[in-house]
Amino acid sequence: MENFDLIIQQFLQIVNNQLTNNAPPETRQTLERLQQLGYSELEAKMMIAQCVGRDLNTTITEGKSKQQERYVALLHRLPDMD
Repeated sequence: MENFDLIIQQFLQIVNNQLTNNAPPETRQTLERLQQLGYSELEAKMMIAQCVGRDLNTTITEGKSKQQERYVALLHRLPDMD
């Protein structure tokens, strides 16, 4: 379980870095949109972190390069991740 917690913390750090650097700006827009829907800041960041993980998984398992468009498309789907 420790490894899982470490991975979650790393994904949350990526989200925080994106928010600090406003890169991509869709991360902040998504955070604000989710909070307006009633999610807490932590809940919203966890959902965004899921997008980070999904994008990373696609990059690794499918051998596709990291693409901002793919990541932004995942953000736009939140809170639904089906």
